Amino acid sequence: MMIPERHVFGATPGGAPIERITLRAGDVRAEVITYGAALQALHVPDREGRLDDIVLGFDDLPGYVGYRTFYGATVGRVANRIAGGRFDLDGKTYHLAQNEGQTTLHGGPDGFDRRNWQVAELGDGAVTLEMVSAAGDQGFPGQLLARACYALRRNDGGQPCLTITYEAETDAPTLVSMTNHSFFSLAGISALAGRPNSALEYRLKVPASRYLTVDEAKVPTGVVPVGASPFDFREGRQPLTAVRSGALDGYDHCLCLDAGEVELSDAVSGRVMWMSTNLPGLQVYTGNFLDGTVPGKGGYAARKHDAICLEPQIWPDAINMPESWGAQSPVLRPGELRRAEMSFCFGTR
Repeated sequence: MMIPERHVFGATPGGAPIERITLRAGDVRAEVITYGAALQALHVPDREGRLDDIVLGFDDLPGYVGYRTFYGATVGRVANRIAGGRFDLDGKTYHLAQNEGQTTLHGGPDGFDRRNWQVAELGDGAVTLEMVSAAGDQGFPGQLLARACYALRRNDGGQPCLTITYEAETDAPTLVSMTNHSFFSLAGISALAGRPNSALEYRLKVPASRYLTVDEAKVPTGVVPVGASPFDFREGRQPLTAVRSGALDGYDHCLCLDAGEVELSDAVSGRVMWMSTNLPGLQVYTGNFLDGTVPGKGGYAARKHDAICLEPQIWPDAINMPESWGAQSPVLRPGELRRAEMSFCFGTR
């Protein structure tokens, strides 16, 4: 049995201790911090066997507290955007804290990524963190018990796999759609300075025949076939092709998942990541707002398109969508358990 290691990672300005938990599977290592229940580091070998960290983040706690970057964070109560910061539930209108113009983004200005979670359980290669979100938190009804479980183990094929499972229970009807917001850099953090726009060079394959169109506020406006658009990743493509053609400045869009695995690969390092989930949507975000001004690990300040986020989730703004669109409901009621699962397996070619 591989029991995770626990270390002190610092203390919040208010004096609350923050822990870092180390998970291992052979030479692969994941670091999880209780602040934001975040994936702080993920060390994976390239095709030559050289280990490097493949997620953006900070070396110490002040970076996470001082900058709201969502690096590796657990996002909630509701990932992505809620239009107008409002929704109707059981005949009542709720008004949420807004933090992107009139939109509520990633749970509001004080979302789950800004909270200190507590270690609830340590197991074989796994840690479970918990937090309680009070009724009225950011405007959401119901007291919510949220759990985040990180497990790093090898699958039946011998591949190291990081599995992230989110669970939530409530004492009153509310909304829940949690996800993980890791910024993946398969090039490796140490290679970023010499590989500008490297996330656009990765090959991304997604089983999704539809995607959500959005307005200027990034709020969904419809569900449409990917067709021959820049959003057709079914056979695999580099995001670079759409950016180079001028069709997009970068991706920040939700693909509507069909059955199958998502695959992300980097031809230079040889690293490959396979992702599976029980959620119906995948937000693909190519780090468009990274601007090279926030120093991260080793003092390196991530630039635009240095990393890519693959965020499994219930469709953004699902609560406000017409029923005809067919979105999964984010409503959670007492007695129910909301369970979001996502698995990231690694290899090389």
